[in-house]
Amino acid sequence: MVDRVPFLDLTREYEEFGDEMTEAIESVLSSGYFVLGDHVAEFEETFANYTGAEYGIGVNSGSDALYLVLRALDIQKGDEVILPSHTFVSTADAVVRNGATPVFVDIDPETYTIDPEAVNEQVTPDTAAVIPVHLYGQPADMAPLQELAAEHEFAIVEDASQAHGAKYRGEPVGSLGDIACFSLYPTKNLGAYGDAGIVVSDNAELADRVEMARQYGESERYEYEFVGVNSRLDELQAAVLNYKLTRLDELNARRQQVAEQYRKRLDSVETPSVRSDSEHVYHLYVIQCSERDELQAYLLDNGVQTLIHYPTPIHKQPSYRAVGRRGDLRVTERIANRILSLPMHPFCTQEEVENVATLIQEY
Repeated sequence: MVDRVPFLDLTREYEEFGDEMTEAIESVLSSGYFVLGDHVAEFEETFANYTGAEYGIGVNSGSDALYLVLRALDIQKGDEVILPSHTFVSTADAVVRNGATPVFVDIDPETYTIDPEAVNEQVTPDTAAVIPVHLYGQPADMAPLQELAAEHEFAIVEDASQAHGAKYRGEPVGSLGDIACFSLYPTKNLGAYGDAGIVVSDNAELADRVEMARQYGESERYEYEFVGVNSRLDELQAAVLNYKLTRLDELNARRQQVAEQYRKRLDSVETPSVRSDSEHVYHLYVIQCSERDELQAYLLDNGVQTLIHYPTPIHKQPSYRAVGRRGDLRVTERIANRILSLPMHPFCTQEEVENVATLIQEY
């Protein structure tokens, strides 16, 4: 059965500004320069400025961004890193790949972001960092975490991969911790046409270490200060991102309009709660329903595609059951059985939103 309302349709984006994308790509092809050139330098500078940070370092992916940042912080065996279990697995993967111990904590039941009180309960002398995830497009509650970090002297690494353009107390995500990581995967609010990521920070030393680490640990040509990796943002992706960044605020505003249409129409399910001091950019629109699986099947039978972000918490994944330690995760485990992501992107039509909402209300 062909979906009448797809969860996401990236061809609509290309239909709207494909000419600009083609021009951006052709500018790279005609230059004959494909790695760490002018387009990357421009994107690093403009995106850093957009987030209120001093430095930007383009990398291969959001996953690599997290991995390289923890390396730059010298996170290693014996260190503990606190993070939510309700997030994409790459957040935990970066901790484990650096040899550290992930400490999984619970989330706020209304915003789904990391619970600062749960973090406080798990801080030990071995705590080296906390990774708040700005989930679904909503910033985590950063002020209490900033106070804890100052008191206990651990680093704050923002995972902002789902929140490009979101704000907390008037400040953009990416400027709220020691260093921040963004995925630029095609489905993100700011997405490339392949894998891509970027790190931003005000800390010159950390930025330099990430920049070296992305290219084998190179401090100057053919001089290697430490063992690094090959994780560079390429010119083609940077050229695409340079244009798309100019449209990001507009496209986020469209997402917010779609979210408002859903909110007005849906009163039989639990719709997203937005923290009063934050600006949500709705990377995903996630509802809760006690009969989630049945509702999802009903919607699919009627041509509406939905997804679940995320059906199994990381601490329950086969590869992580015996890894690290955890606090009380009752909220995480409860909402994992209730959440459902509805179609959400800047190109959703009013008719599609009406169709989805009507079906949910009828169910």
